[in-house]
Amino acid sequence: MSVGARPSDLPLPRPTPAADRRIREGLVRLGLGACGAFSFATTLAIVVVLFQETRQFFALDDVTLLDFLLGSQWNPLLGGEKSFGIWPLVTGTLLVTCIAMTVAVPLGLLTAIYLSEYAAPAFRTVARPALEILAGIPTVVFGFFALREITPLLQSVFPSFEIYNAFSAGVAVGLLCVPIVSSLTEDALRAVPAHLRAAAFALGATRFEVATRVVVPAAGSGLVAAVLLAAARAIGETMIVALAAGTIASVSIDPRGPVQTMTGFMVQIFMGDVSNFGAEYLSCYAVAAALFVMTLALTLVGQVVRRRFQETYR
Repeated sequence: MSVGARPSDLPLPRPTPAADRRIREGLVRLGLGACGAFSFATTLAIVVVLFQETRQFFALDDVTLLDFLLGSQWNPLLGGEKSFGIWPLVTGTLLVTCIAMTVAVPLGLLTAIYLSEYAAPAFRTVARPALEILAGIPTVVFGFFALREITPLLQSVFPSFEIYNAFSAGVAVGLLCVPIVSSLTEDALRAVPAHLRAAAFALGATRFEVATRVVVPAAGSGLVAAVLLAAARAIGETMIVALAAGTIASVSIDPRGPVQTMTGFMVQIFMGDVSNFGAEYLSCYAVAAALFVMTLALTLVGQVVRRRFQETYR
């Protein structure tokens, strides 16, 4: 600006023509639509390939859908007689998931309550990113941690625990899921309107009573969504259970012994020497399809529960 020039004397910026704006907005919409279509096409291709291979598995002579869904023996790698009952894998997966949720939900909920209702803003700014670093640690590190640290600690207290066991794998998966529960729950807690807290304080409630009797119930739908998302993450976890849970597929709820999960079996098959056209190899796709149906059902249930208990504030 020259000396003595007034702002009103300066040339105004040339307005963008409406045609240029429409072209740019059209390109943006086209790019966003292409990204969405690519994501949808990728998901559709995965589902199609998955169920095509699953159909080939059930087309084999020694496999039936009824035995697969109701059988209690899973021995696809034995020489003569093979069994393809998926319940041992489902039982192992659910056992590890239940242990993981027992660890992740209390720790994540208490952490979220502290960060949302008690922690100072400066501490929250540092603590939340530090906690979410756990989600960025490779899962193979959690697997070795479970195998080298958690299991020896358990064996020193309870000698009945075996080297590979469901409990240490579940604890490691639970630690992995803590950031998911805490982050989503904290967002739900902080979304509760401040006037609810103010009303509770005005009635003489303590901070703990406000947090547990007002804020947490008001954020119930967000808490349910966080728990279900963490459960889906635990069900699909691979490397931790492949390293720490074992490879023995049996219908058992004893956490002291080895179990094999659905993802652990898939790792075992793809790392082994099996034919690409045999029942052993194709059984991976059947197990993956069952796992896909389980996680999809869990997601749909979560949507229904979230909408049923969702609170609307004005």
